Amino acid sequence: MTFDVPARLHCMDTPSQISSPDLHPAARAVAQLIDGVEDARLDDPTPCPEYAVRELLGHLVGLSTAFRDAARKDLGPSTDTAPGSVRPVLGDDWRTVLPQRLDELAEAWTTPEAWDGDTQAGGVTFPAAIAGRVAVNELVIHGWDLARATGQDYAPGDASLQVSYELMKPTGDDPSGDGMFGPVVEVASNAPLLDRVVGFSGRRPDWQPGD
Repeated sequence: MTFDVPARLHCMDTPSQISSPDLHPAARAVAQLIDGVEDARLDDPTPCPEYAVRELLGHLVGLSTAFRDAARKDLGPSTDTAPGSVRPVLGDDWRTVLPQRLDELAEAWTTPEAWDGDTQAGGVTFPAAIAGRVAVNELVIHGWDLARATGQDYAPGDASLQVSYELMKPTGDDPSGDGMFGPVVEVASNAPLLDRVVGFSGRRPDWQPGD
């Protein structure tokens, strides 16, 4: 799973009338999972079919770096490389680096300047106000991936989930059609918000290792 920027995001109105979301809750929710990831589980499967736990963790390090730099408008190798072009490699120091990157990511989006103008992530230039929301969504979805793969509880917070919901909900009249990242998994309309967000991402909310 990559943080490709779907074409429809380029057509979205910049949500300037909505207050900029706080990335700290989503970042903390991911960071709280780190101690529960045993080294013996690094090769276990995840809801991202192409990633084992170690690649998912490497992806989280990479996307946290990329969206941190996107907020700072520090554009370069971390923001102009399509993530699908390089398989994530997890460094030996990931238990130190990942929480640090998550903190830096959340803090970088606290400045008003981070949300102004355009920026870049995954090799794509798009409005910074959308990029910040994509960053929230990446944390929410991949945090769920990591929690589910390692058997941990996960609670990213309602505000973060609402950002993901608004970003990924399908357009048009068919709620079971294509969402932001492809075909959605149909989930009951009265299901928990996290389950609906997971379904919009093309994942089954009931996924378990071995599925």
